[in-house]
Amino acid sequence: MARRPAPPSASAGPSRPAGQTTKATTRTAGSRSSRTATSRSTQDRRVDVREWASGIRLSAFSVIMLSLVVLGAWVLVPTLGTFIDQRQKIASLEQSIQVSEDEITALEKERERWEDPAYITTQARERLYYVKPGEVVYLIDNDLDPAALPQQQGPVSDTLEETPSDWMPQLLRTLTAAGLSDTAAVAR
Repeated sequence: MARRPAPPSASAGPSRPAGQTTKATTRTAGSRSSRTATSRSTQDRRVDVREWASGIRLSAFSVIMLSLVVLGAWVLVPTLGTFIDQRQKIASLEQSIQVSEDEITALEKERERWEDPAYITTQARERLYYVKPGEVVYLIDNDLDPAALPQQQGPVSDTLEETPSDWMPQLLRTLTAAGLSDTAAVAR
């Protein structure tokens, strides 16, 4: 395989055989300032794209392989997109199957409960107000104001608190208020 010639260097000076230097080149190299050294190093880092591209040699094998890579990418990219789309649909369908199986399990448990005669009796009494012969049912209509109903209990604290109240005067006030009132009143 033939070697490619090296690109020409950034310094466009006359070429000399290796090992031969002149006094002028050694003298200028020794007296260079740091500013010139940094500007030359930035010039060395720059790459001439036209020069680099002209050095590329393509053989028939390289062209065929490059065209096969492009053709493979052209064929595989849509197929890969379809594959990913189908995997997402499969995952979605598997999740919906799991949800359906959970619903089926819940419905089977409900059906088993409805096969129990005690559960049927309980549901008939609660939902439809059915009673057995000879039973008397009292329906209590809750006519209290919802604001007067006790609120849900808050969380229980870990610390003990002693309330500074005497229970005896409170009991007497309650008995007096209950005995003197004509109707039941809600404490607010």
